[in-house]
Amino acid sequence: MAPQHVDPALVGYFQQQLEGHYRADMFLGPHDLIGTVSAQYQLIDKLVRSAKGETRRGLLHAGAAYAALVGWLYQDAGDMDGAAFWRGVTQEIAVRSRDPHLIGYSLVNQAQVRTDLGDGHAVVDLCEAVLDDADRLVPKVRIMAMQQQAHGASLTGERRAVDQLLDQADLLLPSVDDDLPWGNACRRTPGYLEVQRATCYGRLGLGAEASSLGTQVLAGVPETARRDRGVYMARQATAAAAAREPDQAVEIARTVATIAIETRSARMRRELVTLEQAMRPWHDAPVGRDLTEILAPVTEGS
Repeated sequence: MAPQHVDPALVGYFQQQLEGHYRADMFLGPHDLIGTVSAQYQLIDKLVRSAKGETRRGLLHAGAAYAALVGWLYQDAGDMDGAAFWRGVTQEIAVRSRDPHLIGYSLVNQAQVRTDLGDGHAVVDLCEAVLDDADRLVPKVRIMAMQQQAHGASLTGERRAVDQLLDQADLLLPSVDDDLPWGNACRRTPGYLEVQRATCYGRLGLGAEASSLGTQVLAGVPETARRDRGVYMARQATAAAAAREPDQAVEIARTVATIAIETRSARMRRELVTLEQAMRPWHDAPVGRDLTEILAPVTEGS
């Protein structure tokens, strides 16, 4: 490719755009953003080939964050092959940047994919690899690794490890003070760690505890964050079913079904499949038939 002049101001431009994409993701879901964000990554990749010095380093940092977001969007859309590809791109760019924080972030991203694939041991391996260098990392990356490792522990049935990891992460939250533009869910998401705990408890079959935590979490999530609310509510409905409260589960599912159709979030649909499985004891009861009717439009649109 022909070399071109790359103005250092472009680094700030891409960082500002990134924050807007994070906000838009909360409102829109994945499908409307994948094309936009991946096109911007391609532009960054093109500019990196001509940039020099600190400008090139800054673009590599931005590129890793954009690739991570594209990977997340594919994951939310249910395309795990696409997600795995973009997580690999993220890791390559992070390594090229020589930034230990970004490298740790990229490994946590890989662990997220493994969580969705149900591979708890791989999640733990990846997060432990990040935390081996904990002293070099900003608190935010350590928190991300600990909370993701807790998901891995929940997949392998280790409740004690879940609580220990999330309690340790909670102690670090007040120390998060970096100005890195990526990985800021722990700042943006109300009750961030309790969201993770409720999800882990749900996987562990602790229905009553997961439901109670879910109610607390939802109280702090703004109505504008529709996709996140939908995912959390679907998990809360499953927890209610596990706690043998099928009527409550179905009532929650009414709202979730509407959000799932609007956002086309595969993660939300997957949570609703989990809810259907939890509601099997009531399959032939009126409440079970109600759930089937409520979820039919979601299934048709998937």
